[in-house]
Amino acid sequence: MTSPSNITNLAPWQCFVFGSNLAGIHGAGAARTALGWGAVMGQGAGHFGNTYAIPTKNEYILTMPLKDIQPYVDDFFDYAQDHRQWTFLVTEIGCGLAGYQPKDIAPLFGKRFLELGNVHLPERFIQHL
Repeated sequence: MTSPSNITNLAPWQCFVFGSNLAGIHGAGAARTALGWGAVMGQGAGHFGNTYAIPTKNEYILTMPLKDIQPYVDDFFDYAQDHRQWTFLVTEIGCGLAGYQPKDIAPLFGKRFLELGNVHLPERFIQHL
C-alpha cells in the first residue's frame, strides 16, 4: 500500500514517518507537521507519540550523505517489524529540505518494506523499487 501524498490526519495506531535532523529541531516541512502528532523538540530519531523521525540532516542541519541515513532507515525497519500493531505512513523523507529525489531515497528502503504490510511508502518511492 502507498501512503497518502498529503497526510492531514491520523487514525488510532497510525504513525507519521518524517524526515528530521539529529538536533531534533522540527521547524519546517513535515517535521513541523509532526509536532502536532507527538514529535518532540530535541529528539531527531525514533518513535514519539504518533510519529517516527528518520534523520536526513545532521545536528548542524546539513544534509547527511545517503550512507549515513541508511542506518536510521534500517533501525526503522526493525522497529516497524517489531511493532506490527502500528501502521506507518512514510512521507517522502529527504525529498524536501534535504534536497534528495525519490530515486535517491527509495533504495534505502528497498522492497523489504513492501513485505512488512504495516509500512506504507510514498508512491514515488515505490516507483523506484
